[in-house]
Amino acid sequence: MKYSLVVFVGFLLWSCGSDKKARMAPAEQWRPAYHFTPPAGWMNDPNGLVYFDGEYHLFYQHYPDSTVWGPMHWGHAVSQDLLHWEHLPIALYPDSLGYIFSGSAVVDWKNTSGLGTEAMPAMVAIYTYHDMAAERRGDIKVESQGLAYSIDRGRTWLKYNGNPVLANPGSRDFRDPKVAWQDSYQQWVMTLAVHDHVEFYRSKDLLHWEKLSEFGKDLGSHGGVWECPDLFALKDEQGSTHWVLFVSINPGGPQGGSATQYFVGDFDGARFTSQDTVTRWIDHGADNYAGVTWSDIPSSDGRRLFLGWMSNWQYANVVPTKNWRSANTIPRSVSLVTRGATHELKFEPVKEIDSMLTEPRACIKSTETETDAYVLTLGSAGALVLSNEQNQKTVVTWNDHDLTVDRTQSGETSFSNVFAAVHKTDLSGITVKDVRIFVDAASLEIFVNGGERVMTELVFPSSPYRRIDVTGNESNYSIQSLRSSTPR
Repeated sequence: MKYSLVVFVGFLLWSCGSDKKARMAPAEQWRPAYHFTPPAGWMNDPNGLVYFDGEYHLFYQHYPDSTVWGPMHWGHAVSQDLLHWEHLPIALYPDSLGYIFSGSAVVDWKNTSGLGTEAMPAMVAIYTYHDMAAERRGDIKVESQGLAYSIDRGRTWLKYNGNPVLANPGSRDFRDPKVAWQDSYQQWVMTLAVHDHVEFYRSKDLLHWEKLSEFGKDLGSHGGVWECPDLFALKDEQGSTHWVLFVSINPGGPQGGSATQYFVGDFDGARFTSQDTVTRWIDHGADNYAGVTWSDIPSSDGRRLFLGWMSNWQYANVVPTKNWRSANTIPRSVSLVTRGATHELKFEPVKEIDSMLTEPRACIKSTETETDAYVLTLGSAGALVLSNEQNQKTVVTWNDHDLTVDRTQSGETSFSNVFAAVHKTDLSGITVKDVRIFVDAASLEIFVNGGERVMTELVFPSSPYRRIDVTGNESNYSIQSLRSSTPR
């Protein structure tokens, strides 16, 4: 059975005054208007992000029988524009080798695996098997890497009969393979999270793997287990190529719980070398984890596109949604920013979302809006209060020193003793020009200078934030609502 997840904003009326008109209530409380969610059940890490034949594929960690974590499957959806998603049948189910944990997908254009043909290349998924029976016995070797493939545009999947393709050498945490073809070296490279570091493997055929090197035992944050790595090349503003390595960690994030760090450096086909020893984060909020990038984006596009899981393991299993749990971030485009002798990443909302926005309308100080999903563009310094009829509120303040989100009075917080908190990130070294905030039913995504610094935060107000109060920077700002659109 297919479902259609449509960006379903039916709230086209809003104002910069206090004109109170009839309001449409969302079908499900806290179901987002323009973020991906599963049709029902549990979701966590995005997996297997791959582009093929005009479609963006999104696989994800999924337990269809409950809204809490359980036996992991790979859910599946496709989109033509990163915003309107069609739900497809579950792609991968647990089997005798274990649950289907996180991994990646690629298109085997050269048919190196022999699983497809050059005329019809196979889409290949590489994922972690987690053997729960072995874990219960107290075994160490509970995780190995498996492979599945599709020769019908990802609609049906066959598991490779030689699984696992990479056996466990003796590590309790041995998971989340991110695979990519490196044309310069004519090889596949697998980046794998192994407890407190990353390991790199190579293959000529996706089926047989040889270890290359290790990275990270003495670098980065080590407050928890390393997970969900990603390795890719980016060009800076001058056209020089650098390599980027993502590593998620749980716990140990800047706001507590889970988060994703990154390194910029060089990869020579065997070893990754970091530009320095500084720990950097892709997002300084509490709720962006396990994010990875799409493979096989056409060179004519040229972007490196990212998607993260919008939650935190401190409370992911108990957030107050009912029929489903978890959403993903807005898809983001990743680029490099040069800062002196080093480089940092910039994460910008994908340009596709602009086609869904109304023309900006200038507002001053206080506004009451009729829409539940909107985008605010604000100036270089100020304070923003988003509130509702129950006097629940989230407060955002920013200047050239720091950015702060206070969700202590944001709405429903009783499900966790750490959720009601004030989160702050340092903005030193960044000259703030503007702040753009994407507001949805249960989230705020805050982009400073188009993504030089980002904070993603969940909120669960009893009713939507339709009251907007801004102070500072002459209190001027603009608001855009989201247009409804037809299903694809």
